Amino acid sequence: MYNSRKFFIVIFTICIGLLIFGLYLEHVHGLEACPLCIFQRIAYTVIIFIALIGAIHNPRNLLQIIYKLLMVISAITGAAIAGRQIWLQHLPPELVPECGPGLDYMFNVFPFREALKMIFTGSGECAEVQWRFIGLSIAEWSLIMFIGIFIATILSIYTSRYKNAN
Repeated sequence: MYNSRKFFIVIFTICIGLLIFGLYLEHVHGLEACPLCIFQRIAYTVIIFIALIGAIHNPRNLLQIIYKLLMVISAITGAAIAGRQIWLQHLPPELVPECGPGLDYMFNVFPFREALKMIFTGSGECAEVQWRFIGLSIAEWSLIMFIGIFIATILSIYTSRYKNAN
C-alpha cells in the first residue's frame, strides 16, 4: 500500500533544507533577501507546514488529496513569484524599476492591498542577481524547486489514487 507519510516527510525535509540554505546565504554570506525572495520563503513555509501536518496525520483518501492540492497551490504560487523575479532579473538595465521602500515600511505605511501590489510589481532590488550556482540565480533555482515539488505532488496524487484503487 502507498505510504503518504514518506512523501510528506521528503517534501518537508527538502523545503526545510532550502530555507536553511537561504538563511545561510543571508546571514553568513550577507545576501539581502528582496520582497519577492521573502514571499518565496513564505510559499516554502506553507508547504513545510502542510507537509508536516500530512506526515503527522498520515491521511487517507480525500484528506490526503486535499493536503497535496494545497501543496500544489503553494508550489504554483511560489513558482509564479519566482518567475516574476526571473523576469525582472532578465530585463535590460534601463527597464528595471527603481528600488522601492523596504518590506516593513510598505506594510507600516501603505494599506495592505497597496503594499502587496507594490511587492508583486517588484523593484530594483528584486532584479539584482547576488549569487549564482552553475549559472543560475537563486530565483531560477527556486523556480526549478517549485516546479519539482509541483510535479512530485501531482505524481504522488496519481500514484496514491492508483495504488489505493487496486
